[in-house]
Amino acid sequence: MSHPNPFKLALQQQQAQIGLWLSMASPYLSEVSATAGFDWLLIDGEHAPNHLPSTLQQLQAVAPYRAQPVVRAVEGQVALIKQLLDIGVRNLLIPMVDTPEQARLMVSAVQYPPRGIRGVGSAVGRASQWSLQTDYLDAADDGICLLVQAESVTALTHLREICAVDGVDGVFIGPADLAASMGHRGRPGHPEVQAAIEHAIRTIVASGKAAGTLTSDPALAQRYLDLGATFVAVGVDVLLFANAARGLARQWLGDRATPRPQVGAGSQGAY
Repeated sequence: MSHPNPFKLALQQQQAQIGLWLSMASPYLSEVSATAGFDWLLIDGEHAPNHLPSTLQQLQAVAPYRAQPVVRAVEGQVALIKQLLDIGVRNLLIPMVDTPEQARLMVSAVQYPPRGIRGVGSAVGRASQWSLQTDYLDAADDGICLLVQAESVTALTHLREICAVDGVDGVFIGPADLAASMGHRGRPGHPEVQAAIEHAIRTIVASGKAAGTLTSDPALAQRYLDLGATFVAVGVDVLLFANAARGLARQWLGDRATPRPQVGAGSQGAY
């Protein structure tokens, strides 16, 4: 028997979902993160050293916990999306979606024929619990939550059209790439970038789709939530560890410890 997708339902009901970015590429640390109680965990296949087996291992590690896994593919490649769905990914984030045509291709990639072009191999896949879920083929299309990333000037130009694509459940604004596209590389906090992000969130929310983003700045995260964003990641595992480890070293080693990061460095500069 199929089960509803809790993350997708929460977004449809406009319930704010607070997440953590997983970049350590470690099932062990992904499970540790799952014990924290976040609503969702982003397993990153674009900027972290993940591949299909390590993604599967992390899905298995977090499965017993309430946090819902979201997987970011390295790119919007139809064959890769098929593999991710077959290993049980239900919440998929696709980077660098600039046009409604790209968005429509991604919708087609996550749906079975006749609605889409997803290859039918569920009988031998984790997604159907290896055929134990007998209604998987009938329920799969509606159980997938497809999120696309708008992270360029081109994407923002087409944002209303992207939001209008049936089958796109949400749009994630990528601050770092957007800043670079706007001529402010490494400065996602620049007023022009922040104004563009806020306008984008309002546009997405007005379209009826879920809006999301990532920031490690608590004030910014709250600002985005106040604007109506419903899936916001508020930290990155590898940076949480790095900052804690460096702080501990400075406490005991003083000037012998690793220097502090330069002004302007931060999680948004990498995502």
